[in-house]
Amino acid sequence: MIASMNLPVVGQIIRASSDIPYLSIKLEFTHDQILEVINEVNVRMVPNDNAKRALFVGQMEHFLMDATLRLIELLNQPEDIPFLAPLFTKEIIYTLLKGPYGVTLGQIAMERSNAYRIREAIDHITTNFDQSMRVEELAEAASMSLFSFHRNFKEVTGMSPIQFQKQLRLQEARRLLLSESAESAEVAFRVGYESASQFSREYSRMFGSPPRSDVKHLKEMYDPAKSIVFLGD
Repeated sequence: MIASMNLPVVGQIIRASSDIPYLSIKLEFTHDQILEVINEVNVRMVPNDNAKRALFVGQMEHFLMDATLRLIELLNQPEDIPFLAPLFTKEIIYTLLKGPYGVTLGQIAMERSNAYRIREAIDHITTNFDQSMRVEELAEAASMSLFSFHRNFKEVTGMSPIQFQKQLRLQEARRLLLSESAESAEVAFRVGYESASQFSREYSRMFGSPPRSDVKHLKEMYDPAKSIVFLGD
């Protein structure tokens, strides 16, 4: 799974055991790291007027898997990490840039691109999702027209800025209800809702049942320790 921007992801581990455990790795690249590889291999990337979808899921090519495994295996050779880890990381970035999503990753690192501007708006909403905000102000901060901002934001996230903020609020509310013994009205206000009834309606619309029923069902059906929720970083 490649996420070129900070998007909320909810997942559940459906197959794991002590004999065959669930293993995962998360690699984060800075914009400087991506730009360094682009400049070293002299890849020409021009800022694009249209941002692209920021989340992709697909099969990992064998050469990308090889580079990633070599990076992981450095855990058994800690003395080699300072020298080899940066090299393997650059190889992984280079491989990704050459792949089908390379243009998208490159656009994210370019400050003049619309994708870069949308990323900044997403970071702002993610950090302040419990605060009221006006889309017009987000568009102005991104130096984009309201129409262009809406179009590019929806292309990247698959939803409007208001829908994106609502998803963040409701997912955080669900997490709080599962992890804390708090009332739904209290949680509603904590994630930014001014009306407990509106919160309950939108929660039911998104998750299929009211907060109390949904949380009860989840606790009965699943072990929370086996569920993972990524919000923000």
